[in-house]
Amino acid sequence: MEGIWGFILKVLERMEARLEQAVQKRQVLFLCVFLGASWASAEQLQYSVAEETERGTFLANLAKDLGLGLGELSAREARIVSDQNTRFLLLSPLTGELILNEKLDREDLCGPTEPCVLTFQLLLERPFHIYRAALHIKDINDNSPVFLDKEILLKISESTMPGATFFLERAQDADVGTNSLSNYTISPNDYFHIHVHDGGEGTIIPELVLDKMLDREEIPEFTLTLTALDGGSPPRSGTALVQILVLDINDNSPQFVQPLYKVQSPENTPVGSLVVAVSARDLDTGSYGQIAYTFSYATERILQTFQINSTSGELYLKRELNYEAIQTYSITIQARDGGGLSGKCAVVVEVMDVNDNPPEFLLSSLNSPIPENSPETVVAVFKIRDRDSGNNGKTLCSIENDLPFILKPSVENFYTLVTEKPLDRESNTEYNITITVTDLGTPRLTTQHTITVQVSDINDNAPAFIQTSYTMSVRENNSPALHIGTISATDSDSGSNAHITYSLLPPHDPQLALDSLISINADNGQLFALRALDYEALQAFEFHVGAIDQGSPALSSQALVRVVILDDNDNAPFVLYPMQNASAPYTELLPRAAEPGYLVTKVVAVDRDSGQNAWLSFQLLKATEPGLFSVWAHNGEVRTTRLLSERDAPKHRLLVVVKDNGEPPRSASVTLHVLLVDGFSQPFLILPEVARDPAQEDDKLTLYLVIALASVSSLFLVSVLLFVGVRLCRRTRAASPGVCFVPEEHFPGHLVDVSSAGTLSQNYQYEVCLTGGSGITSEFKFLSPIASNFLTESTGREIE
Repeated sequence: MEGIWGFILKVLERMEARLEQAVQKRQVLFLCVFLGASWASAEQLQYSVAEETERGTFLANLAKDLGLGLGELSAREARIVSDQNTRFLLLSPLTGELILNEKLDREDLCGPTEPCVLTFQLLLERPFHIYRAALHIKDINDNSPVFLDKEILLKISESTMPGATFFLERAQDADVGTNSLSNYTISPNDYFHIHVHDGGEGTIIPELVLDKMLDREEIPEFTLTLTALDGGSPPRSGTALVQILVLDINDNSPQFVQPLYKVQSPENTPVGSLVVAVSARDLDTGSYGQIAYTFSYATERILQTFQINSTSGELYLKRELNYEAIQTYSITIQARDGGGLSGKCAVVVEVMDVNDNPPEFLLSSLNSPIPENSPETVVAVFKIRDRDSGNNGKTLCSIENDLPFILKPSVENFYTLVTEKPLDRESNTEYNITITVTDLGTPRLTTQHTITVQVSDINDNAPAFIQTSYTMSVRENNSPALHIGTISATDSDSGSNAHITYSLLPPHDPQLALDSLISINADNGQLFALRALDYEALQAFEFHVGAIDQGSPALSSQALVRVVILDDNDNAPFVLYPMQNASAPYTELLPRAAEPGYLVTKVVAVDRDSGQNAWLSFQLLKATEPGLFSVWAHNGEVRTTRLLSERDAPKHRLLVVVKDNGEPPRSASVTLHVLLVDGFSQPFLILPEVARDPAQEDDKLTLYLVIALASVSSLFLVSVLLFVGVRLCRRTRAASPGVCFVPEEHFPGHLVDVSSAGTLSQNYQYEVCLTGGSGITSEFKFLSPIASNFLTESTGREIE
């Protein structure tokens, strides 16, 4: 009934969906629902079919069974409905035939339930009516008995008495009725048979029955086949293997394969490695034949070093072996079965030495630092030790070949390290001596130990200047305490032996007041000028500087220092000719018949400076007649530029400026007086404003010519005498220092060199001498060239 009501609800839902737009039709359908409730109580139609029937098999003709005419099912919109089984059936509305839509499996549909019935309904919509029907699924023998476990294990002691029973697992059969499980059989044997008894609810249970005593030593196990049979036709069967283990009683003790095991194990065997595997046998089985291996009366060291697998008897290394500590282990191993019986064996493990210990370096004494230049000295005493044995414990000791040290072996593996030759701290302040020790094992092991030996200093090196000589320059007129340079010395020693102090050494020239010129910083060698220097007084000077260390005894060295004073343009040019300090001006005579370019005179000047500071140039600054005279810039020659005329003034005054090439330039001026004459016989020219008698003028001219000739002759004689006197003065100057001297304020020396590039067109040397009693401001006694050079005019007049 519940299925019918569910079907009715579904029909209502479908009808509501189809009759939404027709209210009348909905009312009719509702009425049909209420009427169907009363029709559903009609008698069921019963049908049957065997499972596994092919699809499309005819089951029944519903129209005939219900007494309906042909085509009435189609007209009344008949269809089969069911909660879950509609897919198995198919209705032909035209013929009314009910056809199987697919194969049916009774075991899937109903399982063990019997009978297996599928209910369904035939629905007629016009008018509405429902017929109930049922389809019975009949079982066929399509399933064989199945054992859930294909192997059944039984353990039976050999002491079990005959008649004992053992339950076996029963088989499962999905079929029902006569097709279900009906009997069990077992493969033929002399010891067992199968007894089947009722287990209730139609089930049977197999039992295994022992027929005679078992002997495990004769037959330790049985393998039998258990067969389950059903009652179908033809019958089906299923099998399972019955594995019967005969359990032994503990009547045998464990026996080791060999009573003594001897093994050799290198000491470098890794932890966890297998040392030896002992083996014991027990004729019993089960717990009585299961053997457990343990140590027997083992010491603490054995327990810490080895461990045994209680099941397999394998002996493993638990801790590293050490030949140097223990060479042999004696171990007793016990095998015990599950019944308490036991056996014993002995295991002897011999530890084999390997070269696993590098040589050890044991320093006994070390002597450091070592003074340099010392004779053979013991630096260190040490011992070599190797804990291995045989060749593994023999050692070789060596150091580098390029070190000034040697090794000397002694007793009991002692060695001494000594110096091979005196050490030099300046070459090496310390030595890192690597001592290499190698044993003779395989493979060879090496140990290296480094000893650091310091070399202490002794004062065996004098200070050394970076340069053997120094040249320094300083410009004159410097400020006091001016730093002019630094000297430096180095000392290869160390500490106080390398601390250098600088000092000025006494000069070789006693006249050189070195202490007033130069001072030195004793700590760093800096040189200072104590006062302003004058190039014109002193161009250069030399002295020695000493450097001394503070060793004991102290060592020293010296270096030459040359100080060059650089010239500064601090001196103006000095005019030598014409002399400007005479009481009366010097007058130059110029004949009126002189051609253009006539040399009137030559201005001679010098400069106490040097270099370009002494390069002089001449310039005509002012003249009475500007266009009549010119001055050559390089040699100071005053020449005429044109012919003279009667209109030219008889007396001319020229202002010539002499300038040097310094920076800033300095200059001096000189005034020239030129007198125009008709000839050299007329010494003086009558002034235009005084009228004189012509006869007197002729007499005076003659007198002047005579005086001029006498003067020229006198000058020539004086020049010769002067030349001789200068030569004698030079030779006797050392003996007679006051005979000839030059004022220091005006000249750089007693000789003034004037080159053609400067003042004159030829090279001249002038010697300026003053009288012995004259001062700085005295007049010149004479002025003459060393070599008699004369400037000859076209008229034959010689001008000095």
